[in-house]
Amino acid sequence: MRDMSNSSFQRARSPEAKQQRQEAILDAARALATARTVREVTLSDIAEAVGMHKSAMLRYFETREQIYLILTAEGWREWSAHVCERLGAIEGPAAPSVAETLAETLVSRPLFCDLLAQAPLNLERNVSLDAVRDFKLVALAAHHSVALKIQDVLGVGAPPAREIASVATSMAGALWQMAAPGTALRELYRSDPVLSHAIVEVRPRLTGILTALITGFENA
Repeated sequence: MRDMSNSSFQRARSPEAKQQRQEAILDAARALATARTVREVTLSDIAEAVGMHKSAMLRYFETREQIYLILTAEGWREWSAHVCERLGAIEGPAAPSVAETLAETLVSRPLFCDLLAQAPLNLERNVSLDAVRDFKLVALAAHHSVALKIQDVLGVGAPPAREIASVATSMAGALWQMAAPGTALRELYRSDPVLSHAIVEVRPRLTGILTALITGFENA
């Protein structure tokens, strides 16, 4: 995260300066959510991290939710490019390898998994329709790229490939919230034997779900 002082954040007078301000805000929001969770970070937290008053943040972003929606779009682009490269390198039995690759590349991106759950629940609900549209276009394009690669690797039709990609990302977000990594809830589950069944290990659970789904489509 950049070290910004209050004096650094006088109103941007040029497009380049505004871009620098926006990038610093996104850097701070990303770092805070990685250290905590998305839902625990407030607009005031982000403003403090970059040395701004939170009212000044509105010159650069509509709301806290827009900041995190932009980071979600960034996550979609990055994950899509990486997972397509990984899927393209698969050799041998494809079904288990595709399931494992999808699960591993998602779980290795904790912030993205968190954002995948928060986007439809919260982030899309407190921004303009234009901001939602911009986000959806990025997410849909990234999803389409992953589905095309799944279709090619598995030799399945377009609808099953799209469903596999959708289940992978939606379940990654849901399971991540259930797992509650790094939170007091997770420690409670671990410390109380009665609650041990509540512990969710995301990667094996997601891999199992995707393996069953892919096998079902291949046997249909």
